[in-house]
Amino acid sequence: MKYYLIAGEASGDLHASNLMQSLWKHDKEADFRFFGGDLMQSVGGTLVRHYRDMAFMGIVPVVLNARTILRNLAFCKKDIAAYHPDAVILVDYPGFNLKIAKYVKTKLNIPVYYYISPKVWAWKKYRVKSFKKYVDEMLSILPFEVDFFREHQYKVHYVGNPTVDAIVQRDHKEETFSQFVEANDLDNKPVIALLAGSRKQEITNNLPSMLEAVKGYSDGYQLIVAGAPGIDPAFYGNFISSFPPAKVLFNQTYRILAQSDAALVTSGTATLETALLNVPQVVCYKTPMPKTTYWVFKNILHTPYISLVNLICNREVVKELFARFFTIDNIRKELKQILHVQSYRQNMLSNYEEMRQILGGPGASDRAATIIYAKCMKNSHL
Repeated sequence: MKYYLIAGEASGDLHASNLMQSLWKHDKEADFRFFGGDLMQSVGGTLVRHYRDMAFMGIVPVVLNARTILRNLAFCKKDIAAYHPDAVILVDYPGFNLKIAKYVKTKLNIPVYYYISPKVWAWKKYRVKSFKKYVDEMLSILPFEVDFFREHQYKVHYVGNPTVDAIVQRDHKEETFSQFVEANDLDNKPVIALLAGSRKQEITNNLPSMLEAVKGYSDGYQLIVAGAPGIDPAFYGNFISSFPPAKVLFNQTYRILAQSDAALVTSGTATLETALLNVPQVVCYKTPMPKTTYWVFKNILHTPYISLVNLICNREVVKELFARFFTIDNIRKELKQILHVQSYRQNMLSNYEEMRQILGGPGASDRAATIIYAKCMKNSHL
């Protein structure tokens, strides 16, 4: 069968590549054509457009690149029509993918599958109407989304979370602390990890305050910043030059976390990764106009938390210091708690175990592929 996939950013490229590998297990004749990245290309098939030419984040970049985005949309529609696949598989990236879904269902009548639901539960609930109209099957990776969509009379499949798979399959899984510090020429002191985000603006906003908050810990701990992919090491040098004890390691986030006693983490998938690796954490996220931002969060957004750990458990498991709560003093107080108050630390770790039970075991891409292939086979016999 022929499958057309669209992933518009790096995380989508990763999850789509794993889904493609799982589809191969069911369909040895699978032919893939896609908007995606290097990981998808390494699996096989035809890369039509790289996500580097599509990933415009934020209002200003989108406006400045409006013509490029429209050209990509027009080209994608034309390319799908010419290829005429048995299924179109969309991976997150809702601004682009929902437009494609509408076109594919209304003009081509080709089945549409959505892997990794856009976070419409946080805002833009109106998009559920588009899912109902244009998406044949929604494959969710967050368990609480099932209840959210049920309330909107839309059935979705929870297939598990691919981050669980990534943690299970990670390199250096059996590495000891001694091996880690020796491989990276580090001290033999316990580690505090700093994960300040994946984009330059996030790092600029968060890292200076994180570094300030861990001042005074360098005597008993070593401070390690997990360098984000694609960020020039010199960029981090601008921040840590005033903090000589801090070191930056690239392409080793899981290794760093696995050997850490505590972590300061910005919101996003990193909070989930940190919890799955059983590291007590403080969620730190600085925003512009903090009081206004917090008002918007409490009164307009439809979510009680910003971190995936708390959202999955539906209660506060990790402290969220964002907007008006993001202060150096607050970060220091919470870090002291998770490092030195044993009952507080153990309670967080116990809650992590409950979170793992809710998420379930590995195999998200395999379960998603099984659903997609079964539907495609059923459609082919109609």
